[in-house]
Amino acid sequence: MNNKNECGCGRSPTGFCIGWHNLSETDYRAKLALYEARQKTKKS
Repeated sequence: MNNKNECGCGRSPTGFCIGWHNLSETDYRAKLALYEARQKTKKS
């Protein structure tokens, strides 16, 4: 059984709930930028 819950708010970049639905738009954009930067670093 999968313990992760799918995200219905559309903010999660992974498709699974990571709690970003409670963030303000400004905080969401900042977290998303950090997430994307980390993903880019992982691929390098």
